[in-house]
Amino acid sequence: MAHSPAAVMPFQTQSHDHERCVEDALDLAAQLCAERGARLTELRRQVLQLVWRGHEPVGAYAVLEALRRLHAGAAPPTVYRALDFLIEHGLIHRIESLNAYVGCPRPERPHVSQFLICGGCGATAELDDPAIAAVLRRAAKLGFLVEQQTIELRGLCPRCRPSASADGAALRARKCRPSHGLSTSH
Repeated sequence: MAHSPAAVMPFQTQSHDHERCVEDALDLAAQLCAERGARLTELRRQVLQLVWRGHEPVGAYAVLEALRRLHAGAAPPTVYRALDFLIEHGLIHRIESLNAYVGCPRPERPHVSQFLICGGCGATAELDDPAIAAVLRRAAKLGFLVEQQTIELRGLCPRCRPSASADGAALRARKCRPSHGLSTSH
């Protein structure tokens, strides 16, 4: 039986209210941490907010640079400990191929994520395809211990994809490139 992939976090459109998106993610994180008996300290909350600042993956050193504006003494171990906490509690994901992080839109339940990464603007969409989870279950039934599962697809998001009438030169002339840092545009 074929499963259709569930878009957990699709690519954002012009009508996306990103401020509300970040507020909702922070509120849900606080609620989940309280329910789980985990401490979402102010510093961890600030790191989470910096990761959610855009829908592009953000590197740890970009988070550190932004965090230093709030905490002059912030150091790499501080950021990495906060990122590890956020990953452990399912609040963010690590994009392996970029060594960068994105917020998780469904932290309330464990899930197996796959990522679509736009090579034009760096935006990321998260998928949760039940067929992939089924493969992992079948591997376990065969006695195989999966230590890591990484599915990251690179391509072009709807905003960066040239229209059907555009030629290949338009694709090569795209002005948007991923920065893997903290952007202020959404």
